[in-house]
Amino acid sequence: MSVLPDPGATRAVLIGTSHYDHLESLPAVSNNLTALAEALTGPTSWTLPQEHCTILSNPTTAEMTMAAVRAAAEQARDTVLIYFAGHGLVDPEGDLYLAMPQSKQQHVETGLPYRWIRQALLNGRADRCVVVLDCCYSGLALGAMGGPSDLADQAAVEGTFLLAAAAETRQALAPPDETFTAFTGELLDTLQTGIPNGPELIDFGALYRHLRIRLAAKGRPDPQARDRNTGARLALGRNLACLPTTATTPSANGEPATGRSWPSPSGIRTVRGFFKSLADVRVTSGLTHQMVSQRSGGRISPGTVSRLLNRESLPKTWPTTAAYLSACGVPDQQVAEWHTVWMRLLTDATTDAAPLTVPQPRQNQKPTTLQRLTGRVSRRNGRSRDHRSGSS
Repeated sequence: MSVLPDPGATRAVLIGTSHYDHLESLPAVSNNLTALAEALTGPTSWTLPQEHCTILSNPTTAEMTMAAVRAAAEQARDTVLIYFAGHGLVDPEGDLYLAMPQSKQQHVETGLPYRWIRQALLNGRADRCVVVLDCCYSGLALGAMGGPSDLADQAAVEGTFLLAAAAETRQALAPPDETFTAFTGELLDTLQTGIPNGPELIDFGALYRHLRIRLAAKGRPDPQARDRNTGARLALGRNLACLPTTATTPSANGEPATGRSWPSPSGIRTVRGFFKSLADVRVTSGLTHQMVSQRSGGRISPGTVSRLLNRESLPKTWPTTAAYLSACGVPDQQVAEWHTVWMRLLTDATTDAAPLTVPQPRQNQKPTTLQRLTGRVSRRNGRSRDHRSGSS
């Protein structure tokens, strides 16, 4: 079953080099980064918070790039996505390097070794990793980007879905008269228009198959993909070609669309992910706020529906959310699953907000380590030290 990641537990790093000192510049790469960031933070894709989507345009050093990659791999609990667009280099041993602004042909030491990114992902804590490479191995004129057929094998990471553009001609992958590079442009167009007669969620498996068909029809090189540990089931967004329209009544009696797979609450890890999935339920149902209210039998008003979906903190009671889910048409069994997730998140929030209570030391009793760290000892026991826990 295809799933969208929890946006609160997901991170993306978009890397692109459009200007080079010694290689042909690729101005379309800058457009790639902007448009892809807008898609990932938009309502029909991952709905990432702005701070969870890092853009590195023309990074000057490999160290700068790796700092962002490592941070994302460490912070993500659900999914981490790494995207690169630009030139590529290959050393005599066949290893892939990503070209930085100062990179030179035949000087792979001036680029970023892909194996560094691969290792950072392997060391990260995310359940799923996605790598999208829109890169070349040589700096041909007018932005050509080319690569051998084993690119995906070189870049493979366990537990990931790797999607790679392997170009053979200049015109095929970076046409100078197009806004985006050909591969990323096709990917963006798929997110914006959808896949006719495709699945409700555009998972990476469906995306890859669609891109192969579309690029081949235009005489452009085939993309490559590698799926490790069911990474192909991760969805990049909703299929806009098959979404129900709220202008059309789902049925004569106002029933929601049938035969649809409802967003599963099983992958929810954060409060942000909870509300994102709640909003996806209404989109899947094809109902307007007014229709949801009517189907609830007056238990919730259209305004209540709107306020529920725009909350930033969990409701302290369950009935309103249950009424909303039932009115949308979610089966009772799955409503119970939502209730379990709500209780878990509410418990976690309560635990995190609980104040730390530290007992005072009795007279002539040696203070504990925790008491010293929290500064609850007198000056004769020494100055207190600051203690800060690591971010989760």
